[in-house]
Amino acid sequence: MADSFSKKENFKKKQQKLKEKALRREERKENNDKGKSLDEMFMYVDANGQLTSTPPDNDERAEISLDNIQLGAAPIEAEETVKTGIVTFLSEKGYGFITEDKTKENIFFHNNNCIDQIKKGNKVSFEKEKSPKGFSAAEIRLVK
Repeated sequence: MADSFSKKENFKKKQQKLKEKALRREERKENNDKGKSLDEMFMYVDANGQLTSTPPDNDERAEISLDNIQLGAAPIEAEETVKTGIVTFLSEKGYGFITEDKTKENIFFHNNNCIDQIKKGNKVSFEKEKSPKGFSAAEIRLVK
């Protein structure tokens, strides 16, 4: 009994795939990098930051001082601790808010942190400190 046309075509496709697979296998064997020496696998960086296969000249080496190397994050610049602002709200219960001059940020304060007697609209100087609910003002003084 004879094979149908589609069976013959499928058989031809399978044979073609096997041939292509064998060719790819041979190609991989030819281009295999496993036999290279260590010197052939090295890459160098030149003075411009480009990768190159030639080693750098020992004459042109720049000296690097260990004192110039900084590890970790950049140093934090100390911000000014004493800030100024205007008392924008003052409650009868003893708390209020100061609007900071530079950032226009409202900062909470309590009368316990006031050194001088203050009223709404007074210009004050204070120190900003972190509290559990955000920032608060401490050591509040009247600015004259």
